[in-house]
Amino acid sequence: MQILTTIVKLLLTLGIIAAAGYFGYEKYRDYFDNPWTRDGQVRTQVIQVTPRVSGMITAIHVRDNQRVKKGDLLFEIDPSQYRVKVAQAEARLRRAVENAKGRKIEYERLRQIAEKDAGAVSQKDLIRNEVAYIKALADIDTAKESLNAAKLNLGFTRVCAEVDGWVSNINFQIGSQAVANRPLMALVDKDSFWVFGFFREDMLSGVREGDRAVVTLMAYPDTPLTGHVESVAWGIAPSDGNPGENLLPRVKPVFQWIRLAQRIPVRIALDPLPETIKLRVGMTASVMVLAHDANESGTPGHEKER
Repeated sequence: MQILTTIVKLLLTLGIIAAAGYFGYEKYRDYFDNPWTRDGQVRTQVIQVTPRVSGMITAIHVRDNQRVKKGDLLFEIDPSQYRVKVAQAEARLRRAVENAKGRKIEYERLRQIAEKDAGAVSQKDLIRNEVAYIKALADIDTAKESLNAAKLNLGFTRVCAEVDGWVSNINFQIGSQAVANRPLMALVDKDSFWVFGFFREDMLSGVREGDRAVVTLMAYPDTPLTGHVESVAWGIAPSDGNPGENLLPRVKPVFQWIRLAQRIPVRIALDPLPETIKLRVGMTASVMVLAHDANESGTPGHEKER
């Protein structure tokens, strides 16, 4: 009787272990059947807000990390010198117009004389005055373009947001000197977020464009996000092989037996997000590519491979 009880307990224990193993396998089967990585990161387009003209900053209309919309005024540069340049360009245009009027009058006068008496005006003088008139017309066009450029530069003294997003890294103040083509702040585009999953190179055979993906953010572990594989990088920067002496590759010797697999970026396009999720650049993410589901359903990415 005691032996029978022992056998029953043993079978019961084995049954519990088997059930636990089965349910555990079912729970984590995706991790065995699909490529996944905990080395993921949230990315987005970050615009470097760069003034097009130089000058002293006279007004700042945003604060650090503020939400802005496309077209919102960010800061202003002292416009006084650019207003002067516009006035100068307008004066040059008026002078060019008046000069062209005089050249036209002189050219038409000589032409009318030549029509009445061919010998009264030399052909050389007639051609010279015609050329002078044509040049005066060209000077008007040049003056107009100079005026347009001056007006553009005056408009560039007001720097506006190019996209919807958040401004960041405002490290200047009123009185600071803005330098043309030198970035002053960052603008994080709110509509271009994606996730990079850095997969081991030996996992890439199971990843195709169009595969469905599940992204779990460390900040929101209970709210998985969905998306799809948008692209797989075709290369990473090598740590060895840079030109050395005599332009020959410089390769570091490897003495250990273990070789570490390289990490290749896989770009994940995200589906529309829940309202509770607030993405920030650099967030840590885990990424799983549902390759077996893609094989069964025949996603567009796999059709391309065929």
